[in-house]
Amino acid sequence: MIAQDLKSALQETCVDLEERDSLDWPAFNCPIDSLAAMLKALHDDHGFDALMDATAIDNGLETSPRFTVVYHLFSSKSHTYVRVAADCQDDESPVAPSVTELFKSANWMERETFDMMGIRFEGHPDLRRILMWDEYPHHPLRKDFPLAGFENEISDPEIAANTGVKVKPAPMAGGPFVAQHSSFETKREPNAKDESWNEGNEKPES
Repeated sequence: MIAQDLKSALQETCVDLEERDSLDWPAFNCPIDSLAAMLKALHDDHGFDALMDATAIDNGLETSPRFTVVYHLFSSKSHTYVRVAADCQDDESPVAPSVTELFKSANWMERETFDMMGIRFEGHPDLRRILMWDEYPHHPLRKDFPLAGFENEISDPEIAANTGVKVKPAPMAGGPFVAQHSSFETKREPNAKDESWNEGNEKPES
C-alpha cells in the first residue's frame, strides 16, 4: 500500500494526519491525542502487527514542541514498515500515551525512552528506569546533556564508601563530535572533529 492510499485510509481515524518526510517507508505526523487510536488502527485494520521500535527525538532547547515520540511498525503479512511521529505538548514535562496493551514489546521500549529522554508514558504498567539508577537526575539522550556526562555521586553507598570517589564524566577524546549531512545512515555517524589526541596521547594545549 503506497503512502497516499494508507494516509487516506488512516484519515478516517485521524483527519489531522499529515505525511512526514521520509527517505524509505511511509511516515506520518499524528496529533498526540490521536496517537493511540492511530496505532490501534494500523494494528487492527492494516496488518501492522509488530512494534519494531518506540523512541523519541529532542528537537532542541529552543524548539517547541521540543519532544517528538516516534513509533516504527512492521507488517508480517505485507513485509512493509510505517513510521508514526507525534509531538509532545509539554516541553518541560513531556507525556505520551503508552501502547503496552497493544504491543507487549512497548514495555521496555517506553521504559528506555522514559529513562533516556524523560518522556512519561501514561498507562504504562511499570514505568521505571531501565539503564540508569532510579535516583539519577538526568536524561542522557537529551540535547542539554553533555557528551562526557555529569559528575555524580555513586548510587551504591557500599561502593562509594569503599572507593571514596564519585562517578566521573567519561573522557570524550577528539570531541566535539560532528556528523555529515547525508541520506546514507553510515555517513551520518558522528566522528571526532579533532583526532590529534586520544586516551593514549594527552590533549594539546589550545
